[in-house]
Amino acid sequence: MIQKYPIGIQDFGELRRGGYVYIDKTAHIFRLIDQGKYYFLSRPRRFGKSLMLSTMKEIFLGNQQLFKGLWIEDKIDWQRKSPVIHLSFAQVDTRDRSLTDSLSDQLVKLAGNFGITLQAPTLKEKHAELIEKVYQKEGQVAILIDEYDKPIIDFLSQDELPIALENRDILKSFYSVIKDLDPYIRFFFLTGVSRFSKVSIFSDLNNLHDITIHPQYAALLGYTQAELEQYFDREIDLLAQNEGVSRHEMLEKIRTWYNGYLWGGKETVYNPFSVLNLMSQQQFGNFWFATGTPTFLVKKLREKFTYNLEEVSADEGILSNLLIENISETALLFQTGYLTIKERDMGTFILRYPNQEVKDSLLQFMLRDFSGQESVHPIVRNMVRYLKARNYEQFQDALNTLLANIPYEQFMERYEAFYHAIFFMAFSLMQTYTQTEVQTAKGRIDAVVHTPDAFFVIEFKVNGSAAEALAQIKAKGYHQKYLHQNREVVLIGLGCAEKEVKELITESV
Repeated sequence: MIQKYPIGIQDFGELRRGGYVYIDKTAHIFRLIDQGKYYFLSRPRRFGKSLMLSTMKEIFLGNQQLFKGLWIEDKIDWQRKSPVIHLSFAQVDTRDRSLTDSLSDQLVKLAGNFGITLQAPTLKEKHAELIEKVYQKEGQVAILIDEYDKPIIDFLSQDELPIALENRDILKSFYSVIKDLDPYIRFFFLTGVSRFSKVSIFSDLNNLHDITIHPQYAALLGYTQAELEQYFDREIDLLAQNEGVSRHEMLEKIRTWYNGYLWGGKETVYNPFSVLNLMSQQQFGNFWFATGTPTFLVKKLREKFTYNLEEVSADEGILSNLLIENISETALLFQTGYLTIKERDMGTFILRYPNQEVKDSLLQFMLRDFSGQESVHPIVRNMVRYLKARNYEQFQDALNTLLANIPYEQFMERYEAFYHAIFFMAFSLMQTYTQTEVQTAKGRIDAVVHTPDAFFVIEFKVNGSAAEALAQIKAKGYHQKYLHQNREVVLIGLGCAEKEVKELITESV
């Protein structure tokens, strides 16, 4: 029987009644409900946050029939029901109306669902009144808030920053009532993409347990390796059959493309949105990245001229807090899912791309933005083809194509850095064919491209000759480690000046 994939479905009841595949996360959710009361969780978009809150909602409402066959079915007292205030900021219009007015209307709508009328004049007082009256009518309340940060992250561009700051202050006041209403609250869960600084929104919510990088909840969202193989066994075999590879090879390919996210535990998880699309379409693609172009993020990277994201160091304080007035691109990359934890040493984290989907997509997007080219993938693909054919003249032309559309004034501001950025990203996009900035005992090679029959050791000089670049390769022995491997070793020196690769010299070893 062919499975139904809940792509875009965020309502747990709809998912279960519709017979869609559900990766059972109820053991994690039970632990949250059983062991604590106030929580915060940050995860990238499309990682199942909304579905998780919907699942919690159905548990508190006591809808046991939806959990038939799941871990939690016989683990809790289904008679202990609680009213649920479920607020998603995706439903709060902040573009055409003020946050105060739109949020106030949402509270009135929620109150109406309970047969309650709100009379308080201010937004803060309305929020407190809603919780108090629901408690008086039905008992302790479960409060589930989704996309709490949307009214801020929608306005992070420089010209809209005043709106983001105003919305932050409104939200700070809105959440300030929670701590004083503790007797009325059974459970509180706040989630979103970003974790803004404690001195702002979270100053009055300092009783929240932040489980974003808590090892116990590292697999709360996303799919583990065991879950992937358990729930998509048939689809994995079909993918392997279609591509003419073994099951083991297909599992490795899926892992390379979509696994790799790590939030404090030892086990990495898969991007659920990408996995569901892969299983549904039975072909690989950049599914997650395509659902939201990170225009603001790439603009930040260009402003700081950040392009080498292979290994990025950050301390825990930077990762867990965003300052609206001065956003760290490292924290933004981590919280939005473009970088993940590789390893942790005391209070320092080493970050990297989580997988091939994210690396390939973000590099393409950045290279388009930096170079001014509408499409860079054909250019990069041709670069590999030209090297394989030893067609160095066209290889040089392809590099110059990437440099051609950069505005002259912009290029001259960061003259040498632009060459490094464009070449680094272009060579990195060659995927398995390339290593960039390879460290050796005597220095760092700009790039090494390897094909089935050759290694191409590449060095470039800005305002220098191709001959100088070639001489540096030989003088420092950059090519030595690639000798005696039954492949040709080709040394390539590039001489760059005036926004162009002026010279290219090769020498075969």
